[in-house]
Amino acid sequence: MSEWWTYRPSDFLMFAPRTYWRLFELHNQAWWPAPWLLLPAGLFGLGWLVRRPGPALRAGACALAVAWAVVGWCFVRERYAQVHWVMAWGAWAFVAQAVVLAGLASRPDLQATTAPAVRRGGLLLCGWALLLQPLLVLPFGRPWTQAEVFGLAPDPTVIATLGLLLWASDESTFTRALLNAAWLLALVWCAVSAATLWTMGSAQGWVPFMAGAAAAGLRWKARQAP
Repeated sequence: MSEWWTYRPSDFLMFAPRTYWRLFELHNQAWWPAPWLLLPAGLFGLGWLVRRPGPALRAGACALAVAWAVVGWCFVRERYAQVHWVMAWGAWAFVAQAVVLAGLASRPDLQATTAPAVRRGGLLLCGWALLLQPLLVLPFGRPWTQAEVFGLAPDPTVIATLGLLLWASDESTFTRALLNAAWLLALVWCAVSAATLWTMGSAQGWVPFMAGAAAAGLRWKARQAP
C-alpha cells in the first residue's frame, strides 16, 4: 500500500470533469424554464437594492434563503452527492445557511452600509453571479445547457450572497453573529469549490477563489474604517 503522503488531491476526486458539468445540464433541464426566469428576477432585486437598500436587503436575504435551500437540497444533495459522498454533508451546510439568511431577513436592525466602495463591490459580485457566471461556458467550451445559473447552481448563488452580505451592517450582537455565520458558510464554499475545480484541472477555480478573496477583503476594509 502506498504511503499517505504519496497521494495527490486528484486521487481523492471521485468523478470525471465531464460528469461534474453534466450535473448542471441535468439540473437545468429538470428546472426548465427557471434558468430564464431567475435572471430578470435577480436584476429586479439589484435595482430595488440600489433604490431602497433597507427593505430590499431584508427581502434579498429572504430570497437567498430560499435559493440556498433549493440549491442545497435539489442540486447538492440530489445530484452532487450522487458522485461525491461528502456532498451529502455539504447539503446540510446549505440548509444551515438558508436558516441563517432567513434569520437575517427577520432582523429589524439589519441595515445597509453607507460605504460607497463596499456597495460597488457588492453590486459587482451580484452582477457577476447573475450575468457573467453563466457565460463561462463559452471560454471553457461547454454547451449552454451546462451554464451555472443563480438560484440553481451553487457558485453563482454563493457569489451573489457575498455581494448582498457586503451591503449589510448591524446594530446588535445577535445580528452580527448571524452575519458572521453567513460569511463563514459562504467563504467555506468558495474554498471548497475552488479546490474542486483546480483538482479537476479547470482554471475556473479562480472564480470562486477571487470572489471570496475580494469579498473578504472589502469586508475587512469596511470594518477597519472609523
